[in-house]
Amino acid sequence: MNTLIKLEITRTLRNKKFMFFSVIYPSALFLMIAGTQDSAAKVPHTQLTMPAFYMVAMASFGALTAVLMGNSERIAKEREKGWVRQLRLTSLPGRGYVLAKIAGAAVVTLPSILIVFVVAALAKGVRLETWQWLALTGSIWAGSLVFAALGVAVGYVASGDAVRPITMMLYFGLSILGGLWMPTTVYPQWLQNIAEWLPTHAYAALGQAIELGNSPHLKDIAILGVYFVLFAGGAAWLYRKDTLKA
Repeated sequence: MNTLIKLEITRTLRNKKFMFFSVIYPSALFLMIAGTQDSAAKVPHTQLTMPAFYMVAMASFGALTAVLMGNSERIAKEREKGWVRQLRLTSLPGRGYVLAKIAGAAVVTLPSILIVFVVAALAKGVRLETWQWLALTGSIWAGSLVFAALGVAVGYVASGDAVRPITMMLYFGLSILGGLWMPTTVYPQWLQNIAEWLPTHAYAALGQAIELGNSPHLKDIAILGVYFVLFAGGAAWLYRKDTLKA
């Protein structure tokens, strides 16, 4: 399993096109969206400034881009090319395959997160305590594993032709409804009630709590934990199911 994890990480780092869009895209979006915002303006009904809000939102969105888009399409293509069929001939368990894919995708999220932070600090003057920067990096990085597991599951549910539209619907649906593109506080109340149970909403809430100097809420951590178990368990089950069909 360790060998496969190293292989996945190496393959991810060698994909220059994927690395470019995963790392540069979120920081460019931050400049486009937050660049025109007043640095002192507050998010409605919160104490967060708009630049601080969008820093966490775009860092989370960038991590989501790297792990969800990358995993789902790559796995679907590997199934078509027969790579996964070859792995079935080994003693690799389903959880090993899932963990290898999650680890490979997670490597890309760290530079994506850090570049958004640097751009926010330089372009919009976002200032936080040292512990807050470290806690933000750790929480956003760790939280991305939830969506990496989702990417693996989607890669096994969809065929090579269908995986992109399915992934895009999940990608933009979860991002917009979960509050990564705009604050959910501006949504109608009925939509806010739905959003607070989405993994993307809980994901962004981790960083927002840290920015305000607080600990992440247990509810948000629990929501992410439940989704991770569901996504990772589903991905492993789909891998084994695909093995039995072969």
